[in-house]
Amino acid sequence: MKASPPPLRQQTRAVVRSLIAQTAMAVFAEKGYDETTVEEVAAAAGVSRRTLFNYFKSKEDLALSGLAEQGEKIAARFASSPPGEDIWESLSSAFRVLEEIETTSERRLEIVTLLFGSESLRAGHVEKQSRWQELLAPQIEERLPLSDHRSLEARAIAAAAITCLQAATEEWSRIGGRVDLFHLYDAAVQAVRRAH
Repeated sequence: MKASPPPLRQQTRAVVRSLIAQTAMAVFAEKGYDETTVEEVAAAAGVSRRTLFNYFKSKEDLALSGLAEQGEKIAARFASSPPGEDIWESLSSAFRVLEEIETTSERRLEIVTLLFGSESLRAGHVEKQSRWQELLAPQIEERLPLSDHRSLEARAIAAAAITCLQAATEEWSRIGGRVDLFHLYDAAVQAVRRAH
């Protein structure tokens, strides 16, 4: 049986939330995260401060709102990978959903630079990505051989892959996006896998 789409009101809320978040990122990129007030974001989005807070808990939540959705897309892509495929290959393919987000490479670089340029956003970014680990670890565990430490191994693989992605993304931002992000990710993964 085909799943029914979410109610129209829920779909509308998701669209409005996404539009406000996109506007916020544009304002943050232009003025700087710390220099931008919530009132300025609300004005740019054409909503009141109160309306903005109906959609987002805080300024930080506004800046990091896309990460939860990205994590769910990554987990769904991993789930659709062939069961016999190497786990690291499946993770690399799953993370590539990030390239499918509709934006220019210049805009992506602006956003990444913004996220890594603020201590509070950097910490929030890491915290949100830890949720990705919770989504991926059970799926990884299903593909590992039975052992007393299978759950631990799955969490370690998920954490290592996410850390490699963070390191690659930070390096990609540092060098101004001159090298493909996933070339850097693959290099980070190879470094970790060689180190054992």
